[in-house]
Amino acid sequence: MSTSVVSKLKGGEFLLKFTNFTDVFIPEEWNEEQKMMSDMTRDFLAHEVLPHLDAIDRQDEGLMQKLLDKAGELGLLGTSIPEKYNGFGKDFNTSLLITEVVGGGHSFAVALAAHTGIGMLPILYFGNEAQKAIYLPKLSTGELKASYCLTEPGSGSDALAAKTKAVLSADGKHYILNGQKMWITNAGFADVFIVFAQIDGDKFTGFIVEKGPGVSLGNEEHKMGIKGSSTRQVFFNDCHVPVENVLGQIGKGHLIAFNILNIGRIKLAAAALGASKRTCTLAIQYAKERQQFKQAIANFGAIQHKLAEMAIQMYACESALYRAGAHIHEAEERYQSEGKSYEEALLQAASDFAIECAILKVAGSEVLDFVVDEGVQVFGGYGFSADYPMDRAYRDSRINRIFEGTNEINRMLTMDMLFKRAMKGELDVMSAVMAVQKELTSIPDFGAEEEGLFVAEKKVIQNMKKVVLMAAGAAAQKYMEKLSGEQEILMNLADICIWTYMAESALLRTEKLVSMRGESHCSHEIDMTRVYLNDAVDKVAKAGREAVNSMMDGDMQRMMLMGVKRFTKTSPLNTKDARRRIAAKLIADGKC
Repeated sequence: MSTSVVSKLKGGEFLLKFTNFTDVFIPEEWNEEQKMMSDMTRDFLAHEVLPHLDAIDRQDEGLMQKLLDKAGELGLLGTSIPEKYNGFGKDFNTSLLITEVVGGGHSFAVALAAHTGIGMLPILYFGNEAQKAIYLPKLSTGELKASYCLTEPGSGSDALAAKTKAVLSADGKHYILNGQKMWITNAGFADVFIVFAQIDGDKFTGFIVEKGPGVSLGNEEHKMGIKGSSTRQVFFNDCHVPVENVLGQIGKGHLIAFNILNIGRIKLAAAALGASKRTCTLAIQYAKERQQFKQAIANFGAIQHKLAEMAIQMYACESALYRAGAHIHEAEERYQSEGKSYEEALLQAASDFAIECAILKVAGSEVLDFVVDEGVQVFGGYGFSADYPMDRAYRDSRINRIFEGTNEINRMLTMDMLFKRAMKGELDVMSAVMAVQKELTSIPDFGAEEEGLFVAEKKVIQNMKKVVLMAAGAAAQKYMEKLSGEQEILMNLADICIWTYMAESALLRTEKLVSMRGESHCSHEIDMTRVYLNDAVDKVAKAGREAVNSMMDGDMQRMMLMGVKRFTKTSPLNTKDARRRIAAKLIADGKC
């Protein structure tokens, strides 16, 4: 890392405690090596991938494999793989940065992410030394390509309901796999498959399966987007897998699937951010060139509003992404210092911040969907034409709200993990809830306000946290063990958590930038932070009211609605002028 910061908070604890800007990492702190790796990846994308997007979408024979081979030669397939396995051995945030840059590569980004993430990481984190030595060096260079087989026709979000069977052979040397997997990325050219199957009907277990006898493929799926990504069904018919290729422990496959998903979720946010930046930049450049009414459409307020809002959403997402990434890295280093292996340390660190990973998966994918939608609108009629870039961007973005667990699942997971950690005593949510309840019944403090930059904004964010704590406490008290059935309320609460984490992350980044550069050199970032926070508060108020009205009536309802109103008060902000200033800089720079 380019800066040494010490995380003061545990995963999920951002809701309960104050965060100092000195305790977060921001993208402006990348070191020279990280910038060089980013530039190298960007050059690769510009010269090897982007000129061939149509050919990639046609799935020209061997093209994707050749691109992955070239990426392997540059080391892009082994960014986070230890050097002893032909990798670069870089820290977690560096791997996120590379993922972000590649994220602008449409279907290629999907293929690379599947290979380097869910394809390789199960072997790195759960494989034994023999398995790592056999597979990781060749996967790191691209000599072997990887795929991940979890989903089945009858099991998607409910992954543990998989029906693929693994039966031990009579001589005890092989497991014989029979079953069907679907929506398998990279299936058309993969050499190695990470496969999940049931042993004895109820022992959900991972396997490393090589392409060969017993493995067959369906036709390429016809998809809405990411057309260049190979997506097929994979069939296992009496597929003999050596017993030494059992991955991890028998019956513990869920640990592989769920822990890898934590890392996959935050990496999806990084890729979505990269795609958002490329889309926004294309929209800015088009707006500067397109003439209507004898002037560039970039001069019109309606277009400036769109460009500014794209940048605002991406700024908050980027701030949250690398804040969480650095905290995962710090936790990893701490676990290693305590004696855990590299693999054990990162898995535990990602698990610690699983709440933040789920938040970022939702936020990143929805920011991208917003950006591509507005990108189409900026291009107007040309945005609807397949001869212009917004067509592909629009179609390719949509899958991200389904990948790595649907956004609905991730919203409910956010709250489920928060409540479970509270019940275990890992997070002191109850004390925070009681403090908010006490404040609700007390007379508001109308004392003199503190002065200083961001004092008001910090108070607003603290109050946003109170909304979710107040509503979550009431929901837990009313529904108890039946709360999981109240999905609409859980999604309201999760949305408040997401907006709060994003807003706080943007504020912390901007505050740190001001400390580094001075306020006069951070007006652009200050504008983006204030507009994001202003709009987030309004959304929190709406979600808070919906949650309260869904579960309360009478005096308790009136008191909690007053609490929502009290905790979502803000000072007036001229967002029109702020967005115009933001857009002016984007247009002058010609990029996001």
